[in-house]
Amino acid sequence: VQLQASGGGLVQAGGSLRLSCAASGRDFKSYAMGWFRQGPGEEREFVASISWNGGSTYYADSVNFRFTISRDNAKNTVILQMNSLKPEDTAVYYCAAAPFMRLGGVTPDDEFEYWGQGTLVTVSS
Repeated sequence: VQLQASGGGLVQAGGSLRLSCAASGRDFKSYAMGWFRQGPGEEREFVASISWNGGSTYYADSVNFRFTISRDNAKNTVILQMNSLKPEDTAVYYCAAAPFMRLGGVTPDDEFEYWGQGTLVTVSS
């Protein structure tokens, strides 16, 4: 599975952005998907995950109720809709694919097998 993230940019606090992750490879539909981010001088952190069929999702506390993850298996695409953005959301955002999603909890980054190249999101105050 090859992944390419896009949609990053500069936005003011309170604004919205929509990140897309385009996947290639026939096995995409069987993979759980996730978004991670890495801010300046920070470690990479989990943002959100979605099961292979979109039936289950999980969010980091810091983004819950502001971000929404979804997928369209017919289009091999995963979306991260980000609303009410804050300066602390500034980071490079990565999409990733994992064989399984942990239900009700964070799926650790070492369980994701494939990674996209990242897209930069900058939120100004």
